Amino acid sequence: MGDPRGFLKTGRKQAAYRPARERVKDFREVCVPVDTCDSREQASRCMDCGTPFCHWGCPLGNYIPEWNDLLFRGDWKRAFELLSATNNLPEVTGRLCPAPCEYSCVLGINDEPVTIRENELAVIEYAFREGLVRPFIPLRRTGKRVAVIGSGPAGLSCAEQLNKAGHSVSVFEKEDRIGGIMRYGIPDFKLEKRILDRRIKILEEGGIVFNAGICVGKDYDVKKLRREFDALCLAGGCGVPRDLKIEGRELKGIYFAMDYLARANRKAAGEKVCDDGLIDAKGKRVVVIGGGDTGADCVGVANRQGASCVVQIELLPQPPGCRGPEYPWPKYPLLLRSSSSHEEGARREWSVLTKRFIGEKGRLKKLSCAKVKCEEEAPESAFEIEAELVILAMGFLRPEKNGLIEALELELDPRGNIKTGDNLMTSVNGVFSAGDMRRGQSLVVWAISEGRRAAYCMDTYLTGSSFLPVI
Repeated sequence: MGDPRGFLKTGRKQAAYRPARERVKDFREVCVPVDTCDSREQASRCMDCGTPFCHWGCPLGNYIPEWNDLLFRGDWKRAFELLSATNNLPEVTGRLCPAPCEYSCVLGINDEPVTIRENELAVIEYAFREGLVRPFIPLRRTGKRVAVIGSGPAGLSCAEQLNKAGHSVSVFEKEDRIGGIMRYGIPDFKLEKRILDRRIKILEEGGIVFNAGICVGKDYDVKKLRREFDALCLAGGCGVPRDLKIEGRELKGIYFAMDYLARANRKAAGEKVCDDGLIDAKGKRVVVIGGGDTGADCVGVANRQGASCVVQIELLPQPPGCRGPEYPWPKYPLLLRSSSSHEEGARREWSVLTKRFIGEKGRLKKLSCAKVKCEEEAPESAFEIEAELVILAMGFLRPEKNGLIEALELELDPRGNIKTGDNLMTSVNGVFSAGDMRRGQSLVVWAISEGRRAAYCMDTYLTGSSFLPVI
């Protein structure tokens, strides 16, 4: 512990955003990079407590106090080595993770917690700048071939770990570029795609083969895949969105969040998007249904497209601003969180039930809504919201069943996700699953953890034992 009084002398200082009036004009990252001196000072606040609950809060079990101490001392190289020992994509979690570790920080009991996520980002960005992030090329190959289906955080993490074990790894992605939901579901203002590209390049140099634009089960026969590979990992995500099947759902102007975000990302990347395919909010009154992170991302995109106004509505009541007795430390609390997108302009409404969509000549014009109290519609609370564009951001139900799941005749759990044993193997021998496809909609940090665990289980299946970490 470099400075035992660091947390007494230094207060929490979070990263700043670019001015809202500036950042809404582009899709570049909203955060301002933290100065290295500030990062070291913030790392000094880590108390090196006797029982670091941040480990408990992190699905990856990151060595948080250890690399914070190294960061404070200026030993960036060793801090990076410890960070990368448990996290395959710290440049992604450092930008996107809601940081459950910070809500479990011991300092957070009676003070502001350590800026763990931002310190993590500072370490990995320093490592990239200084050329410390290099491809891992195994000294020998096992002769085993493994296929990973899906190139999101679970798939990439699983692939990298299996490659470290010496297996020959091929990743298949149905979209035309690698990255999964990180590529097409996360706006550039939160995760610029150059960040993904540099990591994918390193994985390629390490020997991983990427196959984009191939939908396994449709473009690639499953029986052929099973013949050519010794084991499979299904990490295709949870792709079936939750719909709102009410009167007027067929009207034009109502879209799922992932369709909206993916097309906006393609345009931001310079990809060709036909006029019929682009969902444009310019000059329109926009309503986002769903109060989570995906909904907030849709708010940010709508603002950048020039929406005349944006309203975000949520069926659940407004969360509290601070911990209540139902979420004592170190539990991850349900709290009111505002993103950079909300700061750019949006009205948020809670406890709102959408009853029907109203339109004229086949196009959406307004929403008929009512307030909800104690899970029941409040009397005389009906109201309308005018809108030409509605984005449904209410989460996801399960993975898509057609294609791969049906072809392999996999057993599913009661929620429709792929059912696995404790070793993450499905009902079909040699076929494993990880990430949202197995556990349901979850956090990016859980996807990475799942991918690493699947790699350990697959390595054990292929060779009888494994030196890879369990998570």
